Amino acid sequence: MFSSTDLPPHLGASIAASKGSFSEMPCSTDHIPATWISCQSEDRSRSYEGCLHRIIYNSSDLIGGEQIQKEQWISSLTSGYARLRADPAIDRSFEGELRIVRACDVSVGTIHGTVKSISRTTEDIAAQSTNNVVLLLNAGHSPLSVDQSGRSVDLSPGASVLVEQSAPSIIRVSDGQCGLIAVQTDRERVRQRYAGFEDRLMTVVSSSMMINALVRAYVGVLADEKEAESQLTMQFVADHIADLIAATASIAAPVTAHDARGLRAVRTQAILTKIRGGFTNPGISAQGVAKELGLSARYVQDLLQETGISFSERVLEQRLQGARKMLSQRHNDALRVSEIALINGFSDVSYFNRCFRRRFGHTPTSVR
Repeated sequence: MFSSTDLPPHLGASIAASKGSFSEMPCSTDHIPATWISCQSEDRSRSYEGCLHRIIYNSSDLIGGEQIQKEQWISSLTSGYARLRADPAIDRSFEGELRIVRACDVSVGTIHGTVKSISRTTEDIAAQSTNNVVLLLNAGHSPLSVDQSGRSVDLSPGASVLVEQSAPSIIRVSDGQCGLIAVQTDRERVRQRYAGFEDRLMTVVSSSMMINALVRAYVGVLADEKEAESQLTMQFVADHIADLIAATASIAAPVTAHDARGLRAVRTQAILTKIRGGFTNPGISAQGVAKELGLSARYVQDLLQETGISFSERVLEQRLQGARKMLSQRHNDALRVSEIALINGFSDVSYFNRCFRRRFGHTPTSVR
């Protein structure tokens, strides 16, 4: 959920010098104020891979009155630092602080301030799409609610939930005083540690669980302005964070076998609906459908594999059945076979003819 992208112009040339994704940030801080970015390693001349990157963005450090500070801080979240949309609380003094720390290929972030909601829209995702999963932890004193993919959960102070970064979401703060921790890494790193984590998405981990205290402690150390001893240290840190995310997913509120089967069945039906509605598109793919549904391509393939028919096999069957139906309808007699093939998603007529004959035992023209 937190990741540095292009910075807004009003932050000035010295800050804009760091624009790019977090993974593209240079280690040099010659033109960047230390209060904004800290890139630290045992050897300051090392490349990015040996660095610990930090951003601290506090509204009180911005020039201007409170209204201007609020507008700049909110705008920067949307257009640069995190690709998030924050809605400030009404009728109270504004304050906001964003901290982002990146170690190798994991990131942690915190938001504290007078914010009543934080959202990530389809537009934000299109501008900055990743395959990450995010552990959200309520580090404030008030309840939060999290909505994603048609599901909603409530987080009491200290509780956490695992969400997708590639799906729209909204976090609502009950009293407008936000305290939020987000820890993220690539889903494959989590899958290597806990293969069933995707069935635990949007499942609350109680505040009483020790794992949440460990996450808070780890984030606290990383957010502190200490130097990294070595590149190896940072690799261990990245591994530990992935371990914490996987461990949190593994102890999420128990999901019964019946619930797990039900969730997988719902997702399978959603995938099949996407295939039925999109098979005429020559570019339809498991990756594309997965992105639309907020799932991983591998998870989509795994779900369909459980049905005994793969993604590509289902698409091919839909296309062949659609072409066969059109060929048998008298009002389509004016259309050539090649045109019907193209209408149903085939880009190669010879391939269509071979598949049709293999599936139905006769040629397309014989159906007419």
